[in-house]
Amino acid sequence: MLAFPALAGEFFHVGYSAVQPFKMEDPPNHNMVAAYENVALWHERDISHSSVERIILPDSTILVDYMLSKMTTIVGEMRVFPERMMKNLESTRGLVYSGQLLQDVVEKGMPRDEAYKAVQENAMAAFETDTSFRDRVANDARITKYLDPAALAHTFDLNRQLRYVDAIFDRVFGAHPAGETSREKSAAR
Repeated sequence: MLAFPALAGEFFHVGYSAVQPFKMEDPPNHNMVAAYENVALWHERDISHSSVERIILPDSTILVDYMLSKMTTIVGEMRVFPERMMKNLESTRGLVYSGQLLQDVVEKGMPRDEAYKAVQENAMAAFETDTSFRDRVANDARITKYLDPAALAHTFDLNRQLRYVDAIFDRVFGAHPAGETSREKSAAR
């Protein structure tokens, strides 16, 4: 790294003798710096950066292996607390469904700007007064003009939000044993 006109740089040990005295480099950081400098040379196929490529590929694959190993351990040993998750969801007093409510009223024909304003006003009022968002929107004529009680129940249905969880887990981790669902499996942990 040049001693001028740098705005930031790596730590430099005084006394280290670089090949070019005007440069301030530290050998331990060469792989990282060289990897960044190598990007500009990808289109040039000469020997000037082959040493970087010999180092960066093994370093990168070793890092990915380490990251996957650590994440596998973390996920495999993860403790899941479904009751606490449900308690956290309930503590929002229905605010987590505000996005779904907005989408539902717009799909039923309410202009988006009006829908956003109605949902936001109810959400902010519920948040500021620690009251039920669902109760507020159920009593708002702007919302009930488009959604009847059954449609509101559907909007605030947690199972609607979780309906693809098992399919996603099956796709990522493979099918689970016959009759067992992902939610049952996580509850058993």
